[in-house]
Amino acid sequence: MYRRTGLMAKLTFATIILAGLFMPKASSASNLPFDDIDDSYAKQAIIDLYNKKIITGTSSTSFSPTRSMTRAEFIAVLNRLLKLEQVFSPVSPYADVPKSAWYYGWIQAAVQLELVSGTSATTFAPNKQITRQEAAVLLTNALKLSGNTNGSGVSFKDIDDIAEWALDSVAEVNKLKLMVGDDHSRFRPSDPIKRQEAAILLSRVLKQDGWEAELNAAPDDRIVMGWQYGQTVDEYTSTIKKSNVNTLSPRWYFVGNTGEVTDVTDSSLVTWAKKNNKKVWAMVGNRSNQEATHELLSSATARNNAVNQLAAKAKQYGVDGLNLDFENVAPADRAYFTAFVTELAAKLHAMNKTLSVDVSPDLGTDWTEAFDYAKLGKQADYIVLMGYDEHYGGSLYPGPNASLPYVRSAINTLMKAVDPAKIILALPFYNRDWTLNPNGTAASSSYLTFTEQNGLIEKLSLRPVWDAELGQYVAGYTKQSLVHSIWIEDGRSLIAKYKLVATKGLAGIAYWHIGGESPDIWPSMRNAERYYDYRFETGNS
Repeated sequence: MYRRTGLMAKLTFATIILAGLFMPKASSASNLPFDDIDDSYAKQAIIDLYNKKIITGTSSTSFSPTRSMTRAEFIAVLNRLLKLEQVFSPVSPYADVPKSAWYYGWIQAAVQLELVSGTSATTFAPNKQITRQEAAVLLTNALKLSGNTNGSGVSFKDIDDIAEWALDSVAEVNKLKLMVGDDHSRFRPSDPIKRQEAAILLSRVLKQDGWEAELNAAPDDRIVMGWQYGQTVDEYTSTIKKSNVNTLSPRWYFVGNTGEVTDVTDSSLVTWAKKNNKKVWAMVGNRSNQEATHELLSSATARNNAVNQLAAKAKQYGVDGLNLDFENVAPADRAYFTAFVTELAAKLHAMNKTLSVDVSPDLGTDWTEAFDYAKLGKQADYIVLMGYDEHYGGSLYPGPNASLPYVRSAINTLMKAVDPAKIILALPFYNRDWTLNPNGTAASSSYLTFTEQNGLIEKLSLRPVWDAELGQYVAGYTKQSLVHSIWIEDGRSLIAKYKLVATKGLAGIAYWHIGGESPDIWPSMRNAERYYDYRFETGNS
């Protein structure tokens, strides 16, 4: 089994395979889907790929088998091969990829998953012909092949013409007999790949042992939790229907200083969830009241009262579990909070119900001193890591809400105390527009949903720049002589963080909050769930 190990860093311009704009009906002159493929050596491959809805034609009756492929065409077909959805994200750095173009959604999907990159930070060259060596590199990238052979096994006569950045990939695709060169033992690395060549290439991919079955397999079963906030039940369920969320978390319960539980349960959501094969983990909060929370946690009687009431409500309403979200807990209440979680977990487990506990990243501050991560991880079924608020409304300096290094560090730290299989990473569906002082400090910031953020980008015609280190786009503008900065959250930034969930074997993800996202987020995240679960076995895995 091979994994990708930084090959994309070798490229600043490549892209990926075959497509077209038409999905025609079978030709009236024959049973072939296209009129111009009868004499093509790739005839059967073209027919098979057409029937699998992977390739299309260049017109309603033509395939143009000998025409060269463009970067956009190659990407579209590779995306279909990988069963990815088009993504119409409003955030794109490429000036030559208009939103009106047929290939916009395909390019966005591939860029978000880091399958491809542009020819520069602001250009993509979608209509540029793609060469055979570029196709080799992009194929090894998309199929997660190692591409790390140091060129061993390559015996083409024109090996000296193969670019250094492509040599490993050429060796890999040649070893697997995906690309074998011509009758004269030449690879022809700089020749544009033809549409019929691409059809043969894709057909060979599907004939690799087990690969087509892997492409047809459902993604791994992970928890995808979405918190309800600011939406009615009808609004919430309407959004959930469009999403990949399988675990609902409505804000129904708040615990007071004596252990009394405020209850705003809407049982219609539980009914809907059961009909739609969703779980419900109702949220339990403390309203971030440190004094009242201390009175609750430090009293065995109050804790017992809260535990009994919460368990009774979980049973009464038939929820599948509870999500404990206590914030602003005093450091002195560390042992009390652990005791509360222990008691609540025991009560829920006796009823075969789940307990998840929300925690902030351990930055060694008083804000998280109350969390004994190791002990909480043993008692609760899941620990939900709030992977955001790296910079918040009260921050002295502006910055990202959830940069990739911040989230990676938070996960790595938590994994030292908690089993990765019990960790759920929470991702943000909100952001901040920062107003800067002349000295670079934060004058103020305004809360933005993704829809508001995207509207601002469109209104001001901003052209965000991708920061690979942060895993985010960055944009800025000036209004009334004041400088503004936005570290953008979008499908690409969320996917960069989701990749950590997949590669580190975490239990799943959560979103704060449902309704804060823009519609393009859901196909982005479905693509990530599918793509990062692919495992393409080779004979020397």
